[in-house]
Amino acid sequence: MTIVLSEPGVEGLAGAVDALRAWQDDRTPLQLHPGDLGWAWALGAERLAAAVRTWSADGRIIAVGYLDAPDLLRLTTAPDLRQDEDLARQLLADLDAPERGVLPSGKVGLEIPHGALLREVLLEAGWNPDEPWTPLRHDLSEPVKDSGLRIEVAGPETAGARTAVHRSAFGSPRFTEEIWLVLAAGPVYADARCLIGYDDQDNAVAAVTVWSAGPGKPGLLEPMGVHADHRGRGHGTAISLAAAAALREMGASSALVCTQSSNAAAVATYRAAGYEPSSERLDVSRAA
Repeated sequence: MTIVLSEPGVEGLAGAVDALRAWQDDRTPLQLHPGDLGWAWALGAERLAAAVRTWSADGRIIAVGYLDAPDLLRLTTAPDLRQDEDLARQLLADLDAPERGVLPSGKVGLEIPHGALLREVLLEAGWNPDEPWTPLRHDLSEPVKDSGLRIEVAGPETAGARTAVHRSAFGSPRFTEEIWLVLAAGPVYADARCLIGYDDQDNAVAAVTVWSAGPGKPGLLEPMGVHADHRGRGHGTAISLAAAAALREMGASSALVCTQSSNAAAVATYRAAGYEPSSERLDVSRAA
């Protein structure tokens, strides 16, 4: 099998998204999701394309990597090749060679799904287990209980409320209405919704974006946040319930979210909303 590493460019992003959509499966713990690229589209297609790499064989994309931060690559592969040694060895070679343009030199982290031979290959090559994450899943075979909040689907006229909640929740001044409009104009957002939760005083108290991968496939929450002025009142649990309900309406089989295991409050919030944790997933890292 001849494996080709590529930088897909803007014109190749649709192919990467389609591959990620096809690979989503409830039997596979949380992995890189089309919604992850959809959320990153807010910064523009050119910037996103510069952070995406694909590996192909015989014209088929078999692995996708997204540089989510300068020192963190999120990578997943076609499910039928997770135990393929040729692919694992090629990925190792590309990850450990900065001149190939996948990862910089120095300390870096890598997110890969459970069950990938690549993890064993990396550890054998001197990479190390790193930060633990807790994937959580809400089964959507049955109706989701009411959230208790008034839920509104964000649009251009309410983008100000959506972005204000996000800026407060994450201390992120960059997420403006203009950025939201770029996000909403991205092609992946056609399978997404931004939800705003309002309390009984009509305050916008929480928000979440949900991403479908298509009917019968797991959907993703990315991101969810509660306004700093309204924390400690169960709004995180409520908006997470609303997210699950929205994904069920969109035909998703389950709602997925992943958080750092050290963030006990976030894990507790999702569990209170009916999301069941699965076994921890460890990132791997390479020392400087």
